[in-house]
Amino acid sequence: MKDVVIHSTIATAAKEKLAAVNSEAGVYIMKDDQGKIIYVGKARDLKKRLSSYFTKVSHEDIKTRVMVSKISTIDTIITSTEKEALILESNLIKRHRPRYNVNLKDDKRYPSLRLDVSETYPNLTIARKIRKDGALYFGPYSSAQAVRQTLKFINKYFKIRKCKTSAYKNASRPCLNYQMGTCLGLCHHRVDPEAYQEVLREVILFLKGRTPELVRKIKDQMQIASNEFRYEDAAALRDRLFAMNKTLERQISVTTDFGDRDVIGIAGDPAHYLITLMGVRNGFMQGTHHYEIKETMSSPPELTGAFIQQYYSHRRLMPGEILVQYLPEDTTLIEDQLSGLKGKRVRILRPQRGEKIKLLHMAVTNADNEIGERIAAAADDRSLLDRIHRRLRLTRLPQRIECFDNSNISGKAAVSAMVVFKNNKPLKSAYRKYKIKTVEGPDDYASMAEVLNRRYGKGKKSEPLPDLVIVDGGKGQLNIAVNVMQSLNILDKFDVIGVAKKDELKGEYTDKIYKPGRLNPVNLEKDQDILLFFQRIRDEAHRFVINFHRRKRSALSMTSALDSIPGIGRQRKVMLLKHFGSLKKIQAASIEELTTLPGITEKTAITIKNVLSLSV
Repeated sequence: MKDVVIHSTIATAAKEKLAAVNSEAGVYIMKDDQGKIIYVGKARDLKKRLSSYFTKVSHEDIKTRVMVSKISTIDTIITSTEKEALILESNLIKRHRPRYNVNLKDDKRYPSLRLDVSETYPNLTIARKIRKDGALYFGPYSSAQAVRQTLKFINKYFKIRKCKTSAYKNASRPCLNYQMGTCLGLCHHRVDPEAYQEVLREVILFLKGRTPELVRKIKDQMQIASNEFRYEDAAALRDRLFAMNKTLERQISVTTDFGDRDVIGIAGDPAHYLITLMGVRNGFMQGTHHYEIKETMSSPPELTGAFIQQYYSHRRLMPGEILVQYLPEDTTLIEDQLSGLKGKRVRILRPQRGEKIKLLHMAVTNADNEIGERIAAAADDRSLLDRIHRRLRLTRLPQRIECFDNSNISGKAAVSAMVVFKNNKPLKSAYRKYKIKTVEGPDDYASMAEVLNRRYGKGKKSEPLPDLVIVDGGKGQLNIAVNVMQSLNILDKFDVIGVAKKDELKGEYTDKIYKPGRLNPVNLEKDQDILLFFQRIRDEAHRFVINFHRRKRSALSMTSALDSIPGIGRQRKVMLLKHFGSLKKIQAASIEELTTLPGITEKTAITIKNVLSLSV
């Protein structure tokens, strides 16, 4: 690895430093003056590519100019081939997630269906994250509702297992699904694995969008059943066929060649791109997914290539054709990479005419519409923040808001939690849970003081600081918060307010917002949307802390239940919980399963079952 020092504001100095770089294929890593990686790129000719950043008088967009101005050093890694450089670039971006690269986040907004084909009798489950675990994933779907509707349809018309693995293996009687005829009944009798696999093949056809092919197959099965006088089977197949045809009616046919392809449309600019991925399976449009890419210095062709690499890196069920608005510079290399993952040839095409160009125009139109709606929504959000700023006379715009709430029952299992909203949206990665450590008994004020000290009393480690802090409660909780901030000498760093519930006995009909140094609550009668916004944040904090409190309380009761069992000490308790995962699963386990653990005799296992049956 070679280090090239860059002073981006002095072009001649930059040229001299760049003279040390080889004209070979490789990867370059740009760092700022703190040594933080801000951009990773690859090049067929490192010298030529790096020179392009510093030989131009001005760059096409301000984002590139800003990034170049921040470059302090550049590391280069020479590779044997351009393909190796492509793979290395992708790995480094995933590892370091540089600010100015395209960083495609996990599709948490888009759930998928997961089928673990390593099991003999797999079932479908909803997955939020696609992993490289050998399972088949279908989707992602446009919403949780869409994936649930699909799963409901499959569970109704295909006789695959619905229950969990532990449930059907430990069942003492047939489940309701088997009795209703919607399951093959693994919990009741042995099922031929090949018969189950045949059902799975039909499910996979359906999930892959091969509905017409599946309809033809069901028609053939129905005819055979009718010819053999199996009229009940024929009627069931008829009902499934009717449902399939209804599904086909709702699908939009967009091509006549019944092909599988994804279509990628791009809208926006380097400050805020939006990528729309439109899926077409068997000639029918499956839906669209949208991905925001902010603060990238990539051109549209580079953006397209980076998106394709990241999006398809963990997907086996990719189509054989990807239609794009801009061809990536490394189209052939990326095609080879995707073909290796799929096991069949994958092509990346920029269509010029016919049905394919119409598909591309459709994807671009969707991208334009979506980014327009998001920009309008962001403007509305900004407007709300501006009005909150003015109406409450805050010292700064409340872009980052942190809200705290406590929960306990008679002082037991006392906990607190913080939720964070950034630009009016929940930032769940920043949520925090706190176990109260220093307070004895039910003292909400002392609990709030402890948590605020823990959150903001760490100096630099407490950053990022919020613009606004909300405490759940009236003037008492607000005064505690102000005292803590004053003692930490950070009261001037952000604003603090309290949100108190209405007191109907006093004739109050709305919640109240309190500010420090003000006796009466802020009158928001003409700004109900501001009050609703604060209530939404407060309610989210309440939901989060209550869920945490319930889990902690459940853990305490679980611990006390296990502690009451003779012969179960700390080590065996930990072993049981680690092996089974929860008290309910320990209670559901059979005597044989319990006795497989070291130190658990049959007598002890029976005692565990008896005691826990009274606790769960």
